[in-house]
Parts: sequence; C-alpha cells; structure tokens
Amino acid sequence: MPRLRLVNKAAAVAALTTIVSGVGAASVGAASGTPTKATSGPLGSSCAPASLKTVKAGEITIGVDDPLYQPWFASNNPKTGKGFEDAVDYAIAGELGYPRSATAFTRVTFDDAIQPGPKSFDYDLDEFTITTARAKEVDFSAPYYTVAQAVVGLKGSAAAKSHTLAAVRKLQLGAQVGTTSYSVITNQIKPVRAPRVYNDNNDAEAALQDGQIQGLVMDLPTAFEVTTGEVKGTTIIGQLPLAGQPSSFGALLDKGSPLTTCVSKAVVALKANGTLAKLQTKWLARVGKAPELK
Repeated sequence: MPRLRLVNKAAAVAALTTIVSGVGAASVGAASGTPTKATSGPLGSSCAPASLKTVKAGEITIGVDDPLYQPWFASNNPKTGKGFEDAVDYAIAGELGYPRSATAFTRVTFDDAIQPGPKSFDYDLDEFTITTARAKEVDFSAPYYTVAQAVVGLKGSAAAKSHTLAAVRKLQLGAQVGTTSYSVITNQIKPVRAPRVYNDNNDAEAALQDGQIQGLVMDLPTAFEVTTGEVKGTTIIGQLPLAGQPSSFGALLDKGSPLTTCVSKAVVALKANGTLAKLQTKWLARVGKAPELK
C-alpha cells in the first residue's frame, strides 16, 4: 500500500497552489448559505466558518454515497466517524472550524456527485480519483490518499489463475459505473470483451458470485475488504500497475466552489501534522500489496 509521506508544514502549504491548480480546483464561484458567527479557525480567518459560504447556514454539509462501504465507512452510517474516509471527513471539518454538532451529511450517489451542476453538499469524499477530465466539471482538493486498482475473482476458478495482464484481458470483467475502475478496464486492461457495469459494488459483487463476470475491478483497499470477509470465496487476482502516475483521491466540490482552496489547505495541514498517516494506519491496516499484473 502506498505510504503517505510527511512533509514540512510550511513547505506543504507553499506547494498547495501548484497541487490544486493542477486539477483546476482553485477557481472561485458563487455558493449559497450564510457564514457562522465564528471569526477564526485552525486555518486562519479566511477559512473560518464566518468566511465560508456553505450549503446550509452554520453547518458544513458532506456528501456521502449510498450505500457506503468498508474500509471507508462503517455500518453504512457516516455519523460514526469510523472508517478512513469518514474519519477524514470529520478531520477536514475540524480543520475548517466546524465541530461535530455543526457537521451534517447528505446522501448522493457516486455517479450523480461527479456530474456537472450545483451540489447539495460542500465537499464529498467517496474514492473520487482526481482526473483531468473530471476536473473540467468539478473541483478537487489536494489529494488525501494514493491508491492502486485490483482485480477480484472467485477462489478456485480459472480466472483466479490469471496472474498476467494478457490473461486478465480474456476475462469477462465488470465494475461500478462512472468509476476510475471502469476507466482502468477500458483504457489500461483493454479486454477482448466489453466490460459490464453496475450501479454499485453490491450489484457488481453479486454479479461475480453469480458468474455474470469473472473479474471485478475495484480499488485495492476495497478489494482487501471484500476478499477478507465481505464476500466469501473471493480472492485478489492481482493489482494493476500504476502506469507511471499514481492514482490519487481528492475531496470533490462544485466547480468554482469558494471552499475548494480552504478544503485543500485542510488536507495539506492534516498530511503535514501526521493525521492522515495515523488515520490510514488505523483504518486501512489490513490493506497490503497484492501481486502485480504484468
């Protein structure tokens, strides 16, 4: 599993502009809401609740998928703070000066969240990979996690012995619609058969068990969660090469959101003070490295 490298806080903040501009996230636009009475926060007055125009006055509203999956969230309930992304959600809110009592969640599907147009949330962490194409339609924060993609199959099947890219290309593959996992199938694996798409990972996992597909492509942490208990009888066939550029997750915001720069500053601060590394260790401890498909 890629390790998050701690950096000097001053250097990290200085590098923020470069990181954010690379994904088109520093633009500023209109948003609704009224700031709270607080005048300062951990990131300074410009990123304090009094200066932030949020979806709902006095609160920070976080978008979450439906359903939610481990190890990112626990029990399909974002209010617990358990799971890596859930914990990071609350940590970002805290850096912005919002206590738990002023942190709210709203359900929005992955596919709806990445579509252009006004959002019902202030930011959303749901394994959104930062891509140039997506950054034309939405904003991204600085990256909070770097991840590989993996292929999951059934134990004992012929597919489970497909430990090369050439062999995986011959499988009937599937993934959740609109995800980077689907893009990896079409752009990196390039299978001989058209991949099948599903509304969410639950449907995709059921399709694997029913034999509709032979290989399910998903991010590596989720693949470990699936194969170590969520779906019995499954195994990781292998992880895909990062193809020269690491695949990074970022918080997703409305295009031109005035909160983008502040959310990025919060992520950079959490990386610099070691919080992201600690949360990664706590919630993604089971994630290891799978054999690489070559």
